[in-house]
Amino acid sequence: MITAAVAAGVPASWVAGDEVYGADPQLRRAVRAAGLGYVLQIAANRRVPTGAGPIRVDELARMLPGHAWQKRSAGTGSKGERLYSWAWIDLHGEDPDEPGHHHLLIRRNDSTGELAYYRCYTPRPVSLSALVRVAGQRWRIEETFQTGKGLTGLDHHQVRRWRSWHRWTTLAMLAHAFLVVITAAERDHTPTPAGLIDVTVNELRRLLDALLLGAALTTSRLLRWSHWRRRHWPCQSDLAPL
Repeated sequence: MITAAVAAGVPASWVAGDEVYGADPQLRRAVRAAGLGYVLQIAANRRVPTGAGPIRVDELARMLPGHAWQKRSAGTGSKGERLYSWAWIDLHGEDPDEPGHHHLLIRRNDSTGELAYYRCYTPRPVSLSALVRVAGQRWRIEETFQTGKGLTGLDHHQVRRWRSWHRWTTLAMLAHAFLVVITAAERDHTPTPAGLIDVTVNELRRLLDALLLGAALTTSRLLRWSHWRRRHWPCQSDLAPL
């Protein structure tokens, strides 16, 4: 899919992924060949190539002095900035003659001491902040996946073949994008009445479901239902009275 996206001219500079993808050398090689950078999470017991030979990443973390850690935000979450301490270490390339820059990126949760590790590659030199920003984007993407599952059934496919899966996923993502766009348009063009929260994607989907799936409800009654929910947020119930 990455190769097809690059060949189709999709504008992209990075690939991010969890430990499953970080452990795949063929994927890393393909991403480098496509001219993209990557920030791929890896397990604590993985070995990476250094000037002293292959070393486990958790051992490298224990060798770091205190001044190696820098506080950076990985993006805004539901409770504000996601602040962690980060460190990065230069690595040797997987292919000696291949250009580019390799790093091990380490994230530390200063509240719990938990560490996370990322193998990173960039065709050109980049800053620590750039790698941290890409690592943080993965959370946003995963949140989008989770929302798509709840809103448009992204994970409800009952298929076994690639083409069928591709069709279902494309339609589910298109439906999700449609809901997001018309929700944003509604917020831009219709002022929110006093005492109500803004229209959400979830609320808009419920209204469309009721209008399009044959519910015997008038538009005015649906809008009263929507106003009730938006006035009683976040204590609203899925069984709100109509």
